[in-house]
Amino acid sequence: MAGGGAGMIRLCFHGAESTGKSTLIARLSGELGLPFVPEYGREWAETRGTDFTPEALLAIAAGQDAAMRAAAAGSPPLLLLDTDPLMTAAWYAMLHGQVPPALLAYDKAEHYLLFDPDVPWVADGTRFFGTAEDRARFAALAEELLVRSGAPFTRIGGTWAEREAQVRRVLAEIGYLPIR
Repeated sequence: MAGGGAGMIRLCFHGAESTGKSTLIARLSGELGLPFVPEYGREWAETRGTDFTPEALLAIAAGQDAAMRAAAAGSPPLLLLDTDPLMTAAWYAMLHGQVPPALLAYDKAEHYLLFDPDVPWVADGTRFFGTAEDRARFAALAEELLVRSGAPFTRIGGTWAEREAQVRRVLAEIGYLPIR
């Protein structure tokens, strides 16, 4: 997604599965009237299954990018992203042991929120990495990809209430909520 438009900020929720990203982004989007791009990989998993072959993951990244581009076309001042191709790169690394350059070539969001896996994992039929070891590895890969790509990020963790407060603080810092 090529730099979303003059002044647009893309804020991407990033991190391991079952850390509250989708729930929180939907709540804040609804409450604050902010546009958001849902997770294309979840839609894929629910309609096509969870056989995440290399080809499937490349298609998921392309689908996520297309959805982000479509949402950015209206140039909203803030666009919330429930993942992006950089997170798909972490999935690729977890499942296939490497990251193809194509997944790193997509434009990055202006800022990322990196959600820690310090809340209970919940199986939902599309999630893979529920053991403590797998969650830690997945979280480390997600962070490593942010660092490797030079993407700015803020770590989000703690209880559900603490996570929401931290995200609201970031929204205030970028001018989308009054600072309390």
